[in-house]
Amino acid sequence: MLSTEDQAYFKALLIGQLEELQRMADGTVSELRQFSAQCADPIDRSALDADRSFTLRIRDRESRLIRKIKAALRRIEDGEFGECEMCGEDINLARLRARPVTTFCIRCKTKLESREKIVSGF
Repeated sequence: MLSTEDQAYFKALLIGQLEELQRMADGTVSELRQFSAQCADPIDRSALDADRSFTLRIRDRESRLIRKIKAALRRIEDGEFGECEMCGEDINLARLRARPVTTFCIRCKTKLESREKIVSGF
C-alpha cells in the first residue's frame, strides 16, 4: 500500500504528464490546420502528407497514454493505485516511478509478455 506522500507524488506526476500531452495535442491540431492549404507542389504535398501521417501516429500513441494516465488517476482516487491487477500484490515503487501507468507488478508483466511471445510465435 502506498503512503499518502507517495500517492500525492504520483498524482502530481501524472497530472503534469497529462497536461503536457494535452498541450502537445492542441498544438498538433492547429499545426495540421495551418499546413493543409500551404502546399501546391505535389512533391511538397507528398512530404507533408508523410510528416502528417507520422505525427498522427505519434499522437495516437499519446492519446492511448492519456487514457492510461486518466485510469491511473482514477485508481489513485479509488485507493487501488500501485496494486497489481493480476496478483493483487503491491507494485514496486521503482517500477511505478519508471512507468506510473502500469497495472502489473514486474513478475506478472513478465509472465504476460512470455505468454504473448508463445502465442505470437516470437
